[in-house]
Amino acid sequence: MLLPGFGLGALAGATDVLQAANALLAETGEAPRFGPAYTTVLLGGEVPPDRVSGECRVASASGAQLLARPLAEAGALDALFVVAERPFSAVPGSAPSAARAELLALLLQLAAAGRLLGGIGTGAAWLAEAGLLRGHRATVHWPQIGPLAERHPEVLVSQRVWEIDRGRLTCAGHQASRDLLIGWLGQRHGERFAQELAAQFGLAHVPAADERQHAPLGARLAAQQGGGSAKLAEAVALMEANLAEPLPTEEIARLVGVSRRQLERLFRQHLDALPSRWYLGLRLALAQRLLRQTSQSVLQIALGCGFASGPHFSNAYRGFYGRTPRDERSPRAAAWRAEGQPPQTANSPPATDDHALARDTAQPDDPT
Repeated sequence: MLLPGFGLGALAGATDVLQAANALLAETGEAPRFGPAYTTVLLGGEVPPDRVSGECRVASASGAQLLARPLAEAGALDALFVVAERPFSAVPGSAPSAARAELLALLLQLAAAGRLLGGIGTGAAWLAEAGLLRGHRATVHWPQIGPLAERHPEVLVSQRVWEIDRGRLTCAGHQASRDLLIGWLGQRHGERFAQELAAQFGLAHVPAADERQHAPLGARLAAQQGGGSAKLAEAVALMEANLAEPLPTEEIARLVGVSRRQLERLFRQHLDALPSRWYLGLRLALAQRLLRQTSQSVLQIALGCGFASGPHFSNAYRGFYGRTPRDERSPRAAAWRAEGQPPQTANSPPATDDHALARDTAQPDDPT
């Protein structure tokens, strides 16, 4: 179901994975549960059908228009994904009441029939409006995590890129739809199928279920009560641009035009961390993504993230995440991620309360 202003990339990410899955299933001779193939039908939400053709023209965020069937002609559906990108605040009341009622009625009808329901971008907001996410883990594109959690406290709003919870599939925008569909199809057809599917898109590994969304620091600071700090944003931008060759704290302070003491005060005030600890977290977060998504060696990743040696990297990684880089790539860790539960050890940081974090998206994850 396409809502006006939807993301073309988000739609393509989902449909491309379904087409690739059909090709792989044809090779193995296995038929999907949903008919002979995963067939995509585009429905137009909120858009009245053309009087001549009877079809809806739904405009994407880029202005491109796609033809879609009106909701009244949805027919028998096995699953429905709501694809939207508009700010959550624009959802309630943004469409004529009749169009909203028709859309929500279709969602309720499919839920009553036990159909699979999904939300891409801000699509989960519509599922929540229909009361179909009570007690479910769900996610939306990062700017709308806070508003969704505030409006629907009964939803376990997550900061992860994608979530699968009891027949509800939700994800952020852009390439998150690709990762969500790969993860879902892996659950249906097995880990090996998911690996082959991921390889079709140039991914070295199946997208991890516990990957968190990365919100730009400037947006997080702007969301804070009282505003953020331009000097702080500039300092973090320097850090993000120099992960392979880390800059000393004194050099960062000099480049942004403050003293080291002032820089440390800004970091404590806005990010509740010392600059050196925050910098280390950025480098290790990049290392974690590379460990999960590429086939680079541990030493290559260590050097590329600014560590002088493999042992230095391993010790820092263990101190930060409670497990070694090799543990991160172990089959056991992959199983944990597939279940949406991060590996825990005696030295691991405490688990994060996603629902509480969702109410204040200005605060990034701080493993300290």
